[in-house]
Amino acid sequence: MKLLRRCAPAALAFCLMPAALAGEADEGVYTMVDLSGQPVMSMAGRIYVDDEYISADNLLYLVVEVDDGERRAIAQCLGAEPSFDEEAARAVFAYADGSKENSSESGKKLIAMYSTHSDESYEKGDGAASLEQAGGIYDVDKALKRQLEKLGVEVELDTTTHLPHDAKAYSRSRRTAEELMKLRPDALLDIHRDGIPDEAEYETQVDGEETSKVRLLVGRSNPNASANRAFAKQVKAVADEKYEGLVKDIFIGKGDYNQGLYPQALLLEFGTHTTDKQEAIDATKYMADVLNTVLYEDTARAEGAGSGSGAARSLLWLAVAAALGGLIYALISTGTLKNLGAKLSGGASELTGGLLGRREDDGPDNEDGDE
Repeated sequence: MKLLRRCAPAALAFCLMPAALAGEADEGVYTMVDLSGQPVMSMAGRIYVDDEYISADNLLYLVVEVDDGERRAIAQCLGAEPSFDEEAARAVFAYADGSKENSSESGKKLIAMYSTHSDESYEKGDGAASLEQAGGIYDVDKALKRQLEKLGVEVELDTTTHLPHDAKAYSRSRRTAEELMKLRPDALLDIHRDGIPDEAEYETQVDGEETSKVRLLVGRSNPNASANRAFAKQVKAVADEKYEGLVKDIFIGKGDYNQGLYPQALLLEFGTHTTDKQEAIDATKYMADVLNTVLYEDTARAEGAGSGSGAARSLLWLAVAAALGGLIYALISTGTLKNLGAKLSGGASELTGGLLGRREDDGPDNEDGDE
């Protein structure tokens, strides 16, 4: 009984701890090192074998071993990540362009945004890393919305909360994402902040202004993963050209992050909880310009340059690749040829996660994702 009385206050304190902090305490901060033991990066949330990482200088790492006890991932450097292919981009963007043509929103620039982890906040600016009533991440959302609107882009920002901050948060936010997809946006963005303690990892200067870096995350456990990755790579390529140092890196992790809903879905982390919130807000000005360039200016140039047989071949090859990728994904996910046949009856749209047509039902809610 005495032991129970001594333990009760601690247990009560844990129960009252904001869900985000409890979740981050469970997952912890993982450090990635190369084969020689040199640090590569760190991030809040689990890292798994076969996760991939593209560094600021575009080196590709593959996770080959994970020690969950030490929260350390060992990754092999595979060399330079292939540069972004603009012809492949035309095919990726063709899906969104086609859906817009069949929509009442045709002709508009439209980006949809939401935040899965609604409580995420910044200690410098919000006074805490987690605020359940009004997470500081929504100030970053609103700032990005304003900056995009200055560039003539309409933004549908859904401020629905998805608390608690736990493994089911992505299942809850999926419903929000599905509602946003009914508007047929050009991109679907999930806005976050990281949870590593070292703010220096996210510090940078852009055009002489102190600002936060932005990490891009792609979920590899979805049939749109190749297209999501291509989208992230183009965002990084444009950011590197226009605002060197803005994009920190790209993490390709186990999970879906609701990116199976759309080829042009992306998760962005603006700084970490120890970052000054104003620096995260300042980064939205540059990221808005990057997104506008990627989605509208670069795409228009690519379409103009690609009219003719070259673009047609590019589209055909991506369609074939998407179909093959979908078949492989379906076989892995169903486990048997019999179940694969049942999945095939759903059509190419279901297999490719919407890259080849639209799906009526996007399947069960996602339960993966630690970010």
